[in-house]
Amino acid sequence: MNPIKIHLADDHQILIDGIENLLKTISHFEVVGTSLNGSTIYDEVTHNAAEILVLDISMPEKDGIEVLKEFAQKGFPCKVIILSSYDDLKLVNEVMKLGASGYLTKQCAGENIIEAIQVVWHGQEYFCENIREKLFQNATKNIAKLTSEKKKSKIQLSDREIEIIILISLEYSGKEISDKLYISMNTVESHRKNIMKKIGAKNSISIVKYALKNNLLKP
Repeated sequence: MNPIKIHLADDHQILIDGIENLLKTISHFEVVGTSLNGSTIYDEVTHNAAEILVLDISMPEKDGIEVLKEFAQKGFPCKVIILSSYDDLKLVNEVMKLGASGYLTKQCAGENIIEAIQVVWHGQEYFCENIREKLFQNATKNIAKLTSEKKKSKIQLSDREIEIIILISLEYSGKEISDKLYISMNTVESHRKNIMKKIGAKNSISIVKYALKNNLLKP
C-alpha cells in the first residue's frame, strides 16, 4: 500500500510538530510538507502531490477560508480537513460548502486526526464528536417543524425517523445510534428499513442525500 501523503498547515510550529510526530506512528501515513502561512499552500501541496491537507482555519496572510476559495477556483489538488479552535456551526457549514471534507476542533485533534484522515481518504466526510453532537442537537431543534412540513407531502416520517436520518447522515454507526437514543440495535435497524422504504433509498448514501436535499442538517 502506498502511503497517504499529508500536508500540515498551521501557524504554530509546535502544533505541526505534535501532529507530525503522531502521524509518524502510522506506517501508511507520510507527511510530505508543512506550512506556517496560507499564501503558499496551493503551490506547496501541488508541488509535493499531497493527498490530504490538514488546514488551520486561522492562518496568517491567507486564512483557511481564503485557501479553500483558492482551491475551489483553481481546482482542488487534494482533500482538506479543517482544524479549528472554533466549534461554530455556521463556520462548519461555510467550509463544507467551500469543499472541505472534514472538520476537527483542536481540542479533539490528538484523539481524532488519524481517524479523520482515514475516513476522508476513503471519500467520506468527517466531523469530530463534539461537532457531530452540536450538529445533531441543532438539527433536532427543528424536528417539530420538519414533521409538520412532511405532513404536507406524501412521505410521512416520525420524529424518531427524522432523528435517525440525521444521525446516519452524521455518520453515527448503528451501535452509536442505539446508545444515543437508548433503543436496541434491532429497533435501529427496523427504523432504518422503514426509512429506506418511505423515501425510496437504496443505501445510507441515499439517506444522506435525502437529508441534505431536505435541509435536515442545516445549521
